[in-house]
Amino acid sequence: MKILIFQDYLRSGGTERQSVFLATAFAKEGHETSLTTFRPGGPLASTIAPEVTHHVLQPFDTRCDWFAPGLCSYIEENPADIILCMGRMANCYGQGIMKEVQDRWPNTAVIGTMRTGKPLPWLFRFSLKHVHHIVANSRAAKSHLETRYSIDPTKISVVANSLVFTEPPSADIRSQLRATHGADENTTVLLDVAMFRPEKNQRALIEIAAKLPADFPWQLWLVGDGAALESCKTLAQKLAVTDRVKFHGLRSNPTPYYAAADLAVHASQSESLSNFLIEAQAHGLPAIAYATQGVDECFLPDDTGISIPLGEQAPFRDAIQQLASPDEARRERARTFAHNSFDPRKQVKAYLDLFARLTSS
Repeated sequence: MKILIFQDYLRSGGTERQSVFLATAFAKEGHETSLTTFRPGGPLASTIAPEVTHHVLQPFDTRCDWFAPGLCSYIEENPADIILCMGRMANCYGQGIMKEVQDRWPNTAVIGTMRTGKPLPWLFRFSLKHVHHIVANSRAAKSHLETRYSIDPTKISVVANSLVFTEPPSADIRSQLRATHGADENTTVLLDVAMFRPEKNQRALIEIAAKLPADFPWQLWLVGDGAALESCKTLAQKLAVTDRVKFHGLRSNPTPYYAAADLAVHASQSESLSNFLIEAQAHGLPAIAYATQGVDECFLPDDTGISIPLGEQAPFRDAIQQLASPDEARRERARTFAHNSFDPRKQVKAYLDLFARLTSS
């Protein structure tokens, strides 16, 4: 099977990691796979496996995520069995891709994806109406497509995100990393791994942590980079918590931070299924998150994780204190849940089974 995956840019977000992971997995299963990006470069560009063909449409980086010169020509020169659109910009091109292939290559299946809780641009919505099929990464995202955008439910399949970081770190990394940042075993280390975008709302985490009780020892570790980073650093200074809020920057593999932390905290205002939360669960971290779309599918509600009404900071603080006490049984339930629900082998098989069904029909 020949598979083309389209993604605008290989930034460090969850969708981009899934694009690289899926391309690699499909190629290793013996399928001729191309990951085509609109823009060159990006933090994840160097992580593409040699089995995957990486094609770039822009001759130089215009910094325009939407600009895809030569897209239809590339499809014409490289006809495929499956075309998978990943991310908002690629999905906006779904209808244009359909026009290119539906007459000339009737056996080609064009698949859109729903992987965001943000409002969808008009072109995205229009394309979803016309592509052959849609993969939603959560049950909540599928329901949203049906109720908000009137998409035929038989046209939508749910395939959750795959765990990307599954290898356990070295046994002593927890104590080493905590000691480096001044956290002893009495300190509750709160962790969030996400791009610094306004909707990811790391500012709220800083505000929540800053008002934890004076006798509650805590640190907040924020891993990632992005446009909202500097405003978060300014807020930490304003609230006089720079000694407790640690900005760790972008990490190609955040596994050591999962090992060193005690709780996963996520205040995002827009999700479909959080890669960070499922990875945190896989490493045994209980989770507290605002109740956005799909969040309750990332953990066992009121057991390995607690969802908080959006914007309510006092209950968020209460949940932190509730889950701060070590509970190895709960951590093991989190690990079991994540590895069973987001097993990469199962997710890749679900995609390939879907591809086979669409191309045969």
